[in-house]
Amino acid sequence: MRAATIIFRREMGTYLKSIVGRITGSLALLLMGVAFQVFGAKTQLSGEMLSQFFWGSSGVIIGVAIILSVRLVSEERQTGSILLLNTSPVREAEIILGKFFAALAFLAIILAVSVYIPLLIKSEGKITGSQIFVGYLGLFLLGSAVLAIGVFASTLAKQQIVAAVVGAAIVVLLLLLYQLSRKLDPPMKDILAELDLWWIHFQGGFMKGVFNLKDAVYYVAVTYFFLLLSVKTLEMKRWQ
Repeated sequence: MRAATIIFRREMGTYLKSIVGRITGSLALLLMGVAFQVFGAKTQLSGEMLSQFFWGSSGVIIGVAIILSVRLVSEERQTGSILLLNTSPVREAEIILGKFFAALAFLAIILAVSVYIPLLIKSEGKITGSQIFVGYLGLFLLGSAVLAIGVFASTLAKQQIVAAVVGAAIVVLLLLLYQLSRKLDPPMKDILAELDLWWIHFQGGFMKGVFNLKDAVYYVAVTYFFLLLSVKTLEMKRWQ
């Protein structure tokens, strides 16, 4: 996986040194602070305040994950540098994993910097460190799943705007599955509800500081599924 490591370092350098990466990170932190002020300030209960912070932050993470991921492959194709990767002895899985983990690491940095916000709640109220950890784990896993979706969208389109639209459309579709399931009867109701990206697995557990193994497994499975689709898509396009 030496090639994946090289790609990872290159992409991380891009995120950390480019103006786009800095603006994205700064904007994410600003919006998470706004989420705390707007949603958290609605209640005096520290536990509810923390839940509302994670509620608002989840939307920020979804948006940031789309922004970070949709350029990863489409930009290479748009600039023509994808030809260098396709003609080099680098496997498609190494390309996808190197780029994905770079975006995930940058997202983790954003989350790590923002942790001071819930610590302010902890200092003033009765919440535990485990509640904060579980909530942030949920944000990280949610972000990972959305990043994988964005990477897949990036492999489909040459233009970054098109990739962003495709990625956002897939995410919105997965976010609407729970609402759709409420209009159906079992067993389809239960199946669609469990496939939803946010309502059941984030709001129902992580947002409240409650860890459920099935929720973590779900996000890991979604991440793996879309990364696998990304690899297969890239393999097909290499020979076109």
